[in-house]
Amino acid sequence: GAEPLAPTPACGDDDDPTPSQTAGPYYKPASPLRSDLRTPFGRGEAMDLGGLVLDTRCRPLPEVLVEIWHADDAGTYDNSGFRLRGHQFTDAQGRWAFQTILTRHYAIRTAHYHFRVQAPGTRALVTQLYFPDHPRNAGDSIFNPRLLMTTGRNGAAPTGRYDFVLTA
Repeated sequence: GAEPLAPTPACGDDDDPTPSQTAGPYYKPASPLRSDLRTPFGRGEAMDLGGLVLDTRCRPLPEVLVEIWHADDAGTYDNSGFRLRGHQFTDAQGRWAFQTILTRHYAIRTAHYHFRVQAPGTRALVTQLYFPDHPRNAGDSIFNPRLLMTTGRNGAAPTGRYDFVLTA
């Protein structure tokens, strides 16, 4: 499972809204409600992603739709089905988490995960999250350092942490 998250985030100067980015050509609506994207996919190195969804006053936002889609370990998207695609809703503490695989770069893009985050009654934030120190970050024309995940390990599995900040 994902590493436990602190129930109350430490808020500093990071309460600016999360920057939006393009959804890209591979977004598909109506992804399944699930947090484990590894099954039945079965390939690739496990990766645990998680974090919080907060408002600009650093308050956790419950019941926020968090949707993810990304390329597989060969840099390919599933455009006919819903492999490596899913959504969930944040819990009462604003927490979200997905168990997935380590995505791979492709063509002119660095490795990234796509997200669509939407609080009830608001416009969706569409964005992408990136890996620190990925060798392709500098050459990716839309890479934004404000969208870097904090990476680590939970046992053998790599982890990525990011707290989305929404203007609610």
